[in-house]
Amino acid sequence: MQTIRQLKPLRKAIAALRAAGGKVAFVPTMGALHAGHMALVAEAKKRAEHVVASVFVNPKQFAPTEDLAAYPRRAAKDSAMLSEAGVSLLWMPDVDVMYPAGHATTVSVIGVSDGLDGAARPGHFDGVATVVAKLFNQVRPDIALFGEKDFQQLAVIRRMVADLDFNIEIVGVPTEREEDGLALSSRNVYLTEDERQQARALPRALGAAAAAIESGGDVAEALAKAETALIEGGFQSVDYVALCDAATLQPVTSLEQPARLLAAARIGAARLIDNVPVTPRS
Repeated sequence: MQTIRQLKPLRKAIAALRAAGGKVAFVPTMGALHAGHMALVAEAKKRAEHVVASVFVNPKQFAPTEDLAAYPRRAAKDSAMLSEAGVSLLWMPDVDVMYPAGHATTVSVIGVSDGLDGAARPGHFDGVATVVAKLFNQVRPDIALFGEKDFQQLAVIRRMVADLDFNIEIVGVPTEREEDGLALSSRNVYLTEDERQQARALPRALGAAAAAIESGGDVAEALAKAETALIEGGFQSVDYVALCDAATLQPVTSLEQPARLLAAARIGAARLIDNVPVTPRS
């Protein structure tokens, strides 16, 4: 596996992959890799002859009060995992390579970015869209893969790709979970053992709410019960529990078409997000 940190060598290496023939799939990450990231790589290998991954902790998607400095960084371990998984090329730029002096352009995707994490973390999705647009221009993949755990992020990227005419297939990969249902996340390392046990309340609350809504239960009541279950389960606060249209992420009050149940809540030093599909009865 090649590891590249500068843009000119990256373009040369990508050109060499393309000259060898076949498709290029791209898995962008912020590092601190786990089985969820490896599932993206595995799916990428099924869809393309060459897999490129990136590791870049993007400062533009962190607010000043958020965990940029504390975000886990373990480049050597991440590199070894990607190499063992069969990644062809690792793009690992420094901040000054991604955002050189004078950088002044921001990509903003309105609509799907407005609520949920967009409301709880102002500016977050501008940072996401900006860095992903740059990564797409740098790597120029045929396919890019993202986890469904960050469902709003996936929706933002799909909207950006459609609006800016990127000729890239965007693939959403289902969330990888622990045996007890907790979604894998790089931020799980922030949890103490007790908090890790309490965090199981998140997937359980979402599962119960989804089942109630799919069975014809009142949506507002199901959401309120889920929020109560999170607080009683050990979470200090809940940013949101919402039922949204699966395509537009607009809030819905009844289940008439495929929807997504999304939540974000804080426990200890971690802010955890999760989501599950909610499907109308046929």
